[in-house]
Amino acid sequence: MKSITINGSKRESVGKKATKALRNAGQVPCVLYGGGEPLHFAADEIAFKDLVYTPDVHTVSIELGGGEKFNAVLQDIQFHPVTDAILHMDFYQIFDDKEITMEIPVHTVGTARGVKNGGVLRYNLRRLKVKGLPGNLPDFIEADVTALKIGNKLYVTALESEDYTIQHPENTVVCQVKTSRNIIADTEDDEDEVAPGDVPATETDDVAAVKE
Repeated sequence: MKSITINGSKRESVGKKATKALRNAGQVPCVLYGGGEPLHFAADEIAFKDLVYTPDVHTVSIELGGGEKFNAVLQDIQFHPVTDAILHMDFYQIFDDKEITMEIPVHTVGTARGVKNGGVLRYNLRRLKVKGLPGNLPDFIEADVTALKIGNKLYVTALESEDYTIQHPENTVVCQVKTSRNIIADTEDDEDEVAPGDVPATETDDVAAVKE
């Protein structure tokens, strides 16, 4: 997983007055948890641009000067209700030998067979909560939807990996091909059909598709 470096400085005072002064100076007050006592620091708001305003996920290397460096993940963020300016950020320190839980984006691959026949691919989940060692977590999880016909659903069990554990029930649907007004008959020969065993964790619900 890609990492972003944040250069900051320790906060000597954490009172409301000091926090307001930091924000007025264009800095964001932050707290780092997970390594013992909470560590308070601040960094320029612009430094968080590539971490916050992106659909991707990253780990963070927090450098506070004097050789102090911490690996972490973003845990929580607070925005101003009117201006959307970043008010506060919480980070959680990570270690190479300790598992963490993160939400990883799902990227679909291929064009679903059902979409070619007029169906619509609908996403139930754009991100999956997974648990694993930091070095084993991917930038994204790849989901091949090529074999999905109208009425098929792709479950999280089709995306399992030895590198991480998916923190969702087995019956959780990632995406599915729904029927639409533009539906056409699937005219491909039966011998071109994908056997049920070749489409792990999918389910055909022809009755539901007809009703819709």
